[in-house]
Amino acid sequence: MKRLFRLYQLATTVLAMTLTLGLTCLTGCGGGTSGTQTPDPPPSITSFTANRTSITDGTTATLTGVFANGTGVITPGNLPATSGTAVTMSPTVTTTYTLTVTPTTGTAVTATATITVNPAPTITSFIATPSTITTGLTSTLKAVFANGTGVITPGNQTATSNVGVTVSPTSTTTYTITVTNPSGTAVTAMAKVTVTETAATAVTVDLASSGPAVTDKLRGMNMAIWYDLVSNQTGIVDAFQSAGITQVRWPGGSDSDLYHWANNSMCDGGYADENDTFSNFVNHMAVPGNLDVALTADYGSNAACNAGGEPSEAAAWVTAALADGITPSHMTVGNEEYGSWEYDLHSTPNDPTIYAAAVVGTSGYYNSIKTASPNTLVGVDVDADNATGGWDNTVMANAKGSYDFVEYHYYPETPGEESDTFIVQQAAQELTTNINTLKSELTKWGTPDTPIYVGEIGGAYTNPGKQSWSITQGLYAGQVLGEMMNDGVSRLTWWIGFGNCNGTSGNDSTSLYGWQDFGAYNVFSDGPSDTSCPGAGPIGTMSPTARAFQLFSQMAVNGQTALTATVAGDTTDVRAYAATNPNGTALLLFNDNETTPEQVLVTLSGKSSSSGVTVTTYDKAIYDLSGSPTGTPPDPAGTSTWAPPTTTSMGAQTLPMILTLTPWSMNVVIIQ
Repeated sequence: MKRLFRLYQLATTVLAMTLTLGLTCLTGCGGGTSGTQTPDPPPSITSFTANRTSITDGTTATLTGVFANGTGVITPGNLPATSGTAVTMSPTVTTTYTLTVTPTTGTAVTATATITVNPAPTITSFIATPSTITTGLTSTLKAVFANGTGVITPGNQTATSNVGVTVSPTSTTTYTITVTNPSGTAVTAMAKVTVTETAATAVTVDLASSGPAVTDKLRGMNMAIWYDLVSNQTGIVDAFQSAGITQVRWPGGSDSDLYHWANNSMCDGGYADENDTFSNFVNHMAVPGNLDVALTADYGSNAACNAGGEPSEAAAWVTAALADGITPSHMTVGNEEYGSWEYDLHSTPNDPTIYAAAVVGTSGYYNSIKTASPNTLVGVDVDADNATGGWDNTVMANAKGSYDFVEYHYYPETPGEESDTFIVQQAAQELTTNINTLKSELTKWGTPDTPIYVGEIGGAYTNPGKQSWSITQGLYAGQVLGEMMNDGVSRLTWWIGFGNCNGTSGNDSTSLYGWQDFGAYNVFSDGPSDTSCPGAGPIGTMSPTARAFQLFSQMAVNGQTALTATVAGDTTDVRAYAATNPNGTALLLFNDNETTPEQVLVTLSGKSSSSGVTVTTYDKAIYDLSGSPTGTPPDPAGTSTWAPPTTTSMGAQTLPMILTLTPWSMNVVIIQ
């Protein structure tokens, strides 16, 4: 027992010492390390990446950070991040994101990742022109797109926005354009090219046919006494010669019934330019322009302006013309005397019986003029009314034997009610209907072969708007010339060559096609001196209507014969006229469709080949370029170039042959 006690006592002592030592070291024992705490490890980022470094606007990408020893936050956005867990981002612009990992104590670490945002690709249009072709021909595929690279299949052809790619499929093919942006997002559009064995529309010319004699007297213009002929001589003559104008009518519309040539004066306060004496007209325009002259005798007023016109004044006028060195080919008694708007100081104005009485008899207009100038044809006014007791039937009956021709005026549109569809597709053909009415009237009164002179013609009968200088009136004018050739009309003078701009007074509605915001009676520009028609170009610049005359000059050649041209297929949009030509056969072809090209199969009866074919074209695209450097009007700046027609030489051709007529186009085709 005693030994056991000692052992217990020893253990107690050792335990007490140990506890004492341990307590002492808690308060600081020198030289030892067994009591130091281990510090936290520093934060670290192993990776910070985007699953897609490039995206399309409107789509998403994810950011994933792998990190340790801290709390993660992604900016911009202050989005909490967990190591190894993706965070979805949807930036709208290219953005650099920063991952910040912050420890409990100590310094944070960062890493960045960039997501590039590209705009979505778009396709505005993808069109095949033409959309239908015949075997062996081509179509042009044009796409308008943005924000990507374009490829057209089949064929894997690289496409540039708004630049045509030519294809020539052998069978009907649907083409796909794929536009892919740098992020890999793609959009598609399709266009179909239909391939047929033959053209849908056929134009056949009967070379054995024999129509009316072709005359260059259809290529005429009116001129008027209010436009300074002397100061503007060069511009007028050069323009007329460039357009192939061979005829002129003087002194100008309704003013003819107020005008007195001997002293260049007007009744009723009318205006005549001091330079527009008849002698100046002859020497400054008619002779240098080599123009055939038609005059309108004053029926409405005498020189004293107190009674109706006097035949002696008309006779003296043609006598003076002969003395000045010209023979007027035509002289018409008065202007539109059937109309109440016409100045007439006779006892009963605008009366057909009084009018006819003034024409006939030894002292009447007919005999007086013919006695003074036997080679001058004398004509009377008609209006194609075909009414019993109306103007035409009364005049034709009462003045029978005292007129060499009849003069008719045609303005098919009411101002403010103009229609592009009507003027392009119907107006010229309605003129032929009216000409046939006149023929039936003349036949009724026993004078079936009396020549018909279209003395004035235009669109709206007054106050013309922008249609007057648009491609639409040009197409109308061209078809008028073709119709009048086929109808055997002896002479035509358009209203008017120069000096009648109408500014913005007419119909400039957006319902009418045309980039310019002015209208004019005149079809050649009066130049910058007339500020009411801005953008019409230098003096003599040709409107589309004047271009129609220029093209027709290739066809209206004296000594040639009109031929029968038949259209089968699209008879609404395709019009065809034909004539013999010193170089072979001339065709005048129209596409009256605003947006769609027309392929036509041209056949000349009995002819299997041609040694050469040329095509001269004036179309909507050429007109559009005048109003916009890109050809996409409206463009207020414009180019005002009023570009000329284009001529393409096609070389030798096998017949029948296929031609593509561009939208809203007139085309003269010479087939040798």
